[in-house]
Amino acid sequence: MTHQIDEIDLKILNHLQNDGRAQRNTIAEIVHLSVPSVSERMRKLEEKGLISGYNAILDARKFNIDITAFIFVEVDGSERYPGFVEKVTTHPEVLECHSITGDGSHILKVRTRNTESLEKFLSLIQTWDGVNRTRSNIVLSTFKETRMLSINHAVEFK
Repeated sequence: MTHQIDEIDLKILNHLQNDGRAQRNTIAEIVHLSVPSVSERMRKLEEKGLISGYNAILDARKFNIDITAFIFVEVDGSERYPGFVEKVTTHPEVLECHSITGDGSHILKVRTRNTESLEKFLSLIQTWDGVNRTRSNIVLSTFKETRMLSINHAVEFK
């Protein structure tokens, strides 16, 4: 299913990506519409699934979560993927899990307190059925990390 959106919807979506707490009257001023019109447009964008939620972005370091790592996991066959994915989604350290091509079958982005907790998590993963091996990369520094999408060029969405 394709969803048509216009320039005003794009402006609303871009503003919400920059400030998810923006008040509707502020957005209304930016897009030159009434607050009820903006509210209706936002409701429709949510119903269409173009907006999937609103989140606060926390600074992991302020919570003593000092390690970010990417873990490449090789699972031995697609019949084992559902069990692997089910286990991964129960662990709060795992921020992302992607099925990939190339070296491994999945890549995980994890955040954990320290190298000791990372080592324990790696040991746990390696006990799961179907996991042949893992390969880890620890992030030393981050220069860009965002969930913002570049949507200005878009005319329609699926």
